[in-house]
Amino acid sequence: MLFNSFEFLIFLPITFLLYWFVFKTRHIQNIFIVIASYVFYGWWDWRFLLLIAFTTLCSYFSGILLERQEGKRNIQKLISASNIALNLTILCIFKYYNFFGENLRELLLLFGWEVDWVTLDILLPVGISFYTFQALSYTIDVYQHKIKATHDIIAFFAFISFFPQLVAGPIERATQLLPQFLKCRSFNATKATDGMRQILWGLFKKIVVADNCSLIVNATFNSYPEKDGFQLLLGAIFFTFQIYGDFSGYSDIAIGTARLFGINLMRNFNNPYFSRSIAEFWRRWHISLTTWFRDYIYIPLGGSRVCRWKVLRNTLIIFLVSGFWHGANWTFICWGAFHALLFFPLLLLNRNKKYTDVVASGRLLPNLKEIYQMLCTFFLVVIGWIIFRAESISQAWDYVYCMITKFTLQFNMPIYGYKTSAFILLMLFTEWITRQRTHGLDIKPKSIFRYRIVRWIIYYGIVLIILQWGGKQEDFIYFQF
Repeated sequence: MLFNSFEFLIFLPITFLLYWFVFKTRHIQNIFIVIASYVFYGWWDWRFLLLIAFTTLCSYFSGILLERQEGKRNIQKLISASNIALNLTILCIFKYYNFFGENLRELLLLFGWEVDWVTLDILLPVGISFYTFQALSYTIDVYQHKIKATHDIIAFFAFISFFPQLVAGPIERATQLLPQFLKCRSFNATKATDGMRQILWGLFKKIVVADNCSLIVNATFNSYPEKDGFQLLLGAIFFTFQIYGDFSGYSDIAIGTARLFGINLMRNFNNPYFSRSIAEFWRRWHISLTTWFRDYIYIPLGGSRVCRWKVLRNTLIIFLVSGFWHGANWTFICWGAFHALLFFPLLLLNRNKKYTDVVASGRLLPNLKEIYQMLCTFFLVVIGWIIFRAESISQAWDYVYCMITKFTLQFNMPIYGYKTSAFILLMLFTEWITRQRTHGLDIKPKSIFRYRIVRWIIYYGIVLIILQWGGKQEDFIYFQF
């Protein structure tokens, strides 16, 4: 079930009303959340439910076993490792089996060995990478004594399958999300109102910005040899905003929807295109995944507490793993390696932890240095997104090569490109003036927005734009990951 679908428009208010006004106790609310989440997830394919239920049960019982073996670290290590291996094996079979098989076959052919590798026609379950990593975080946190194993199986099922963030994050930690299902929740009108604002802003970014950008992006990438360099650059820039509007829009809808049910999810995007360096970009882009890799891979490898070359090694590992997490294609791995190479100079110069504040804090406009830094960072990110969007390494190389060698200033953009550009500028303007707040429609009390009529003009204006100029309905890009 898509957030931008008619089905969800019916599903959400019914679920909301039943949750607060019919099922009023915590335990019953949790049962209802599990049922609603399984309906939401099973809307794509009911067979997906078997896999997520199996993953949930394995992680739940691993926590119980870890608790029962308290003090026996070797046995606990075996239990934890077994559950991690089982979950990763399931993920690899569904997501990477054909990739490994085809590449192994190509490798053996180089040595003259021809192998008839059996490929599997497997339907990739939506969001499998997201809920698998969420389940893994629970087992690891219990093993590391960051959280106690829960015996409330219903609350645990709700933690893994909570429908707002089930298929594309944020990837929540057990330490932050699970306790919220273990305590009573009461309706908060202020929270719910702000949640609805965030949902509206997320729908604008997805339906108006991302879905309109997709028209230009698809046309450009599908016929890139016929385009001149400037058109290719524009296509890459439009994809840069497409993937941001698509994914951050999903996150806004997810976080806002969760708030309607009294649940707080972590922030997943923090205006990444206003970053002044690649390091700052990665602190602001897909925050839940970046911090997951930091806490569960980078730090266990030694983090930044080891010698310099090991710090570079650890950084390369998490970027390669991050790329591979996104999909079974060499383009994603190269995309991760590309960002690692951009990150290395910052590490060597000890500038990777610079710019942890908000750009132009306390000022309306950035200075010339900040503008230059943001433009340079943005351009590097655009090059990375070309690699990410391409179907193969050769296509990515050809695209960049054509963009450079065939570059002219001939401006030839379809009329809907101007409309889409206006929506992108509106999004950027809104997020710039609210960059110190949690989302684009996070209303500041002591401002012009304190007047109800001003707020409702904005709300109706956005709804009108969505209805009038929303693009053709597209799946969320990150559903495939």
